[in-house]
Amino acid sequence: MSKIKILIVDDEPDFLELMSLRIESWGYAVTKVSGGSAAIESVEKNAPDIMILDYMMPGMDGIETLRRIRKSGSNMPVIMFTAYPNTNTMEGAAHLGISAFIPKLSAYSEVLPALKTALSLAEKKIVK
Repeated sequence: MSKIKILIVDDEPDFLELMSLRIESWGYAVTKVSGGSAAIESVEKNAPDIMILDYMMPGMDGIETLRRIRKSGSNMPVIMFTAYPNTNTMEGAAHLGISAFIPKLSAYSEVLPALKTALSLAEKKIVK
């Protein structure tokens, strides 16, 4: 069975690098990009199984990025990170089918359980 492909999208290079190293250490195949346009292109080219997406990015934020990805037909599970969690943020993203919404401060401790949840949602797609 091939490795599960995870796309990580974040504009902070240090966070992007640390998170990708951590997730790779769990046995996942990781692609990392630093913005919304690059995320859309990567989804089209690489068809990841799960995406981890930053909410606040310059240019195209995470919500607009995900809106465009959903419009293209992708229904992969998405875990969204934000440095500034609030109820409005989560409510505004709920209709886009986000599997988990995690504050960045909790990212290192909460990402594995969130990945397992997202993986269970992606499992049918991966098996096909």
